[in-house]
Amino acid sequence: MTNPSFPAFRRGPELEPFWFLGDRARILVPGGMTDFRFSLMEFAHAVGHGPPHHVHEDEDAVWFVLEGEVAFFVGDQRHDLAAGQIAYGPRGVPHSYLVRSPEGARIGVLFSPACVEEFFRANGTPVAETGGLPPEFDQATVMASSGPFHLRVTGTPPS
Repeated sequence: MTNPSFPAFRRGPELEPFWFLGDRARILVPGGMTDFRFSLMEFAHAVGHGPPHHVHEDEDAVWFVLEGEVAFFVGDQRHDLAAGQIAYGPRGVPHSYLVRSPEGARIGVLFSPACVEEFFRANGTPVAETGGLPPEFDQATVMASSGPFHLRVTGTPPS
């Protein structure tokens, strides 16, 4: 590994929070710190948030519900989870999720191997640049940029 003893949640400009599809995101452990074996991100979502159904061709994903209640859709299965529970999304399997709790939710996501965090960063806007308010975004434009990251949209967001 490049740095086998990296400090958890280290600070740096590349790790500052950013807006992605209207909600806050942070890269906690970038892939470059783990020889691209994994990356770790955190998302803070409002009630009703859900990305389009999509497929990661290269990465497995493990979602940790840190706060709130979230319905995960993996393949043809639905998993209703609350804080402290985990969902797994194997690479190549369509998935999405929907935040169900009125207070929103926080989700930790482990991607293995790493690199997809660069898709989020490339399509995000630093929180510091927006005065703390999410900028306008066009979901179709963001998802259209997913090809180089081996992401494929397979459906609309869940409702």
